[in-house]
Amino acid sequence: MQHAVGSPLPPPHQPGHGPAVGWSPAAHHPGPHQGSAPVPPPAPGCPVQAPLPAAPHQVPAPGPQQTPGPQHVPGPQLAPGPGPVPGPHQPAPVPPSPEGTGHVPLPPGGPVAVPSVPPATAAAPDPTTTTLAVLLIGPAGAGKTSVAKYWADHRRVPTAHISLDDVREWVRSGFADPQTGWNEHSEAQYRLARRTCGFSARNFLANGISCILDDAVFPDRPVVGLGGWKRHVGPGLLPVVLLPGLDIVLERNAERSGNRRLTDEEVARIHGRMAGWYGSGLPIIDNSQLDIPETAHLLDEVLSRSIASPPSW
Repeated sequence: MQHAVGSPLPPPHQPGHGPAVGWSPAAHHPGPHQGSAPVPPPAPGCPVQAPLPAAPHQVPAPGPQQTPGPQHVPGPQLAPGPGPVPGPHQPAPVPPSPEGTGHVPLPPGGPVAVPSVPPATAAAPDPTTTTLAVLLIGPAGAGKTSVAKYWADHRRVPTAHISLDDVREWVRSGFADPQTGWNEHSEAQYRLARRTCGFSARNFLANGISCILDDAVFPDRPVVGLGGWKRHVGPGLLPVVLLPGLDIVLERNAERSGNRRLTDEEVARIHGRMAGWYGSGLPIIDNSQLDIPETAHLLDEVLSRSIASPPSW
C-alpha cells in the first residue's frame, strides 16, 4: 500500500500521557523494497536486456528513498476558552427594545391629528368604525359620564372611556376637592389630572383604540378651557357639548351621592356659565328629552358631521 507524502498523525492518547508506546514514524515510512538479492551488473561486452514491464498486479519498484518528515509532537492541552465570537457574517444579538412592554412593542403616543376630510363623492363617514378622540363637555348632571360609557361600550371598534373626575380622585390622601373652594391646590390637581388623561388618550389612540373623555369645560375660564385639552391630546380632538335644561340637571344632581353631588346653587351657577357655548361653533346636544341610548345615537350623527367638517376651536 502506497502512503501519502508527509508525516502521519500519531494515534490518539489520553490526557496527561505521552504518545502511544511503540509508535515510530519509521514504521509508517518504508525504506527501499526488500525483495531478492541485487542482480550483479552484466559483463563488459554483453548486450544489456531491457527490463521486463511489471505485471499489472505487481507493485513497481519504489523511487529514491524519502526522508521521513518531522515527528509530530502533541502539545499540552489548553483550557477551554470563552464562547465563539460572532464573525463578520454572523449578526450580533439584538438587544431588546426599550419601548416594549413584555414582548409586545408599543408605538409612541403623539398628538392626535385632525381627521382627514373624505372626498365629496364618498359616503358619509361611519363614526362607529373610525378611530376617534372625543371630548364630551357639559355641566354636572348633564349625563356626560353615563353617555360616554354607553357610547364606548356599543362601538364596533375598541374604545376607551376616560373621565377626568375619576382620574382626579386617584389622589386619596390630600385630595383637593374643588367643592370646598377653587384654590391653587385644586387647580394644580386638575391640571395634573388633565395632563394624565391626555397622555392616556394619546397612547390608546397610538395603538388603534378610540377614546372618549368627559370634563366640565368652561367657555369663559382659560384654566379649565379647551386650550389645555388641545395641547395634551392634539388638534384632532372632537369636542361635543351636552347641555340639557336646568330642571333636568337639578333632578339628576339630586340622585347623586358623595362628593359628586353639588348644591343646587352651584349647579345653577355652572349651568349658566355653560350657556356660553352657544355661538362658539361647537356642536351642542340638548338631551333634556333623550335617554342614554338615544343621546349616544345622536352623538354618532354629530361626530359624522364633525369628521367631514372638523370644527374650528
